[in-house]
Amino acid sequence: MSRKTLTGAFAAILVAGTASAAIAADDIKIGNLVDYTGATSTVSKPFSEGKIDAFNWINAHGGINGKQITADTVDYSYQAPRAIAAYKRWVSEFGAVAIAGWGTADTEALVGFLAKDEMPYYSGSYSAHLTDPTGKSGVVKAPAPYNFFYNVSYSDALRGMLQWAAEDWKKQGKEGKPKYVHMGDNHPYPNAARKAGEEYAKELGFDVLPAIQYSLAPADFKAQCLTLKESGANYAYLGNTAGSNISLLKSCETVGVEAQFMANIWGFDESAAEAAGSAADGVVWVVGSATWQDDAPGMKLVHEIAGGDGYRPVHYVRGVCTAFYMKEAMEWADKNGGVTGPNIKQGMYQKTDWVPAGLEGVCFPSTWTPEDHRGTIDMYVYQGEVKDGKFAMNRLAETRIDRRPEWLGW
Repeated sequence: MSRKTLTGAFAAILVAGTASAAIAADDIKIGNLVDYTGATSTVSKPFSEGKIDAFNWINAHGGINGKQITADTVDYSYQAPRAIAAYKRWVSEFGAVAIAGWGTADTEALVGFLAKDEMPYYSGSYSAHLTDPTGKSGVVKAPAPYNFFYNVSYSDALRGMLQWAAEDWKKQGKEGKPKYVHMGDNHPYPNAARKAGEEYAKELGFDVLPAIQYSLAPADFKAQCLTLKESGANYAYLGNTAGSNISLLKSCETVGVEAQFMANIWGFDESAAEAAGSAADGVVWVVGSATWQDDAPGMKLVHEIAGGDGYRPVHYVRGVCTAFYMKEAMEWADKNGGVTGPNIKQGMYQKTDWVPAGLEGVCFPSTWTPEDHRGTIDMYVYQGEVKDGKFAMNRLAETRIDRRPEWLGW
């Protein structure tokens, strides 16, 4: 298992698998799961850097009411068994009170453990399956009372893009029903939003075509692109992460696919656009926070956290937001009985339309309740533009999804 030591303002750091560092008795221990070497590394790296830089900044500016955060960071290479092994060690040996997690397959596999251990888990997975804390929806395998994430869920993000697509079809003056297709690997992550997207597409008047499978690992996807071209799909959702989608976009450009691609939040970003080149032109995707160059009050703090070393991609900013929601929940817990899992969980329910202090205009206002862990239902819809070899991000819409009770959990 790969290991990474966090540097900077931490008073004491544990490298994964060691126990030699001295840790103060009142330090706040958290597990930090990252993928630096696996299938999702291209997007996990900036997100994880945002978390780590934020934890360092928090420690350098008073910690959690004077207590320092000690993070044990484990690179699990996007392999769920490694994530589960790391989690068990964090609980049994390390003494973690909260986890900053990552992927969908591993996060969903841990739901039962988290509830039993009363362990707050802030994932990089935005699966709607994690948003039902009581199981009342009847559509989740198990209640997820200790799962939290900052962002619109994958399902609601796709619903938002489908709203845009329906309006786009009308603006173009096209006749008949637009055709929609879901694309992605047969894996919990790309599948997380499939049902939500297909059902909502039908509701909006799309013809829904059979899904097309392509792997999370980059490959030559000309065969899938030919299938897509022959299907006549007008709008295609890319459910995989950026590395795989770069390959697909290039392959589809080669065979002359004309469908409008819509990528999930981890499926496209500035780095992916640079790698995809001209194939990135026109891709639509969801962004869950302000971007590096936005004129938002809180971007001053984000730039300070980043150390002023230049541009950071969209995933970095969401990593910062995630860390700061953890921070404020732990601060509340510390003042209300101590930094324990149940108290941190209660800390998540103390505010409505909550934006962490200093990050105004950066993180979308979020509200978690004991019955509904859909923190935010807001998103930006962006479209990529490649002109003269240069990539630009153009915001098409700021979209809010209805918080329908029947959409909880899927």
